[in-house]
Amino acid sequence: MDHNSFKTYSAKPGEIEQKWYVIDAENQVVGRLASQVATMLRGKHKPQYTPHIDTGDFIVVVNADKARFTGAKETDKVYFRHSGYPGGVTTMSPKEMRAKKPTFLIESAVKGMLPKNRLGRQMLKKLKVYAGAEHPHDAQQPEPLEL
Repeated sequence: MDHNSFKTYSAKPGEIEQKWYVIDAENQVVGRLASQVATMLRGKHKPQYTPHIDTGDFIVVVNADKARFTGAKETDKVYFRHSGYPGGVTTMSPKEMRAKKPTFLIESAVKGMLPKNRLGRQMLKKLKVYAGAEHPHDAQQPEPLEL
């Protein structure tokens, strides 16, 4: 058998099996959780992983408001927004953000770990984050995932 007879497997859009997983973020560290979620959304945990196809799974994160930061990040880390106007910078600490929009903490952490292109934006749509313990995806029969 010559060395050219092995074909590299490449996933085609129709043959990808995407599962649903539920992750409980309670007492999880935001960044460590996010890196594992990003890997799952990308599909790098699967042997079928193909760089240009979205082979990842759907991830539902519950109790996002109970995820934690290490050290003093809760008060000292800063989220920037700019309105586009001069002097239009708004900054928020995780503590303030948690009160206002708790899901943003996880969403932004995962977003930063995904590719910055069309495929990355497509993968981000498979992330569903909920502040409480309830989620509306029971119909998809998501499996609980321990991290």
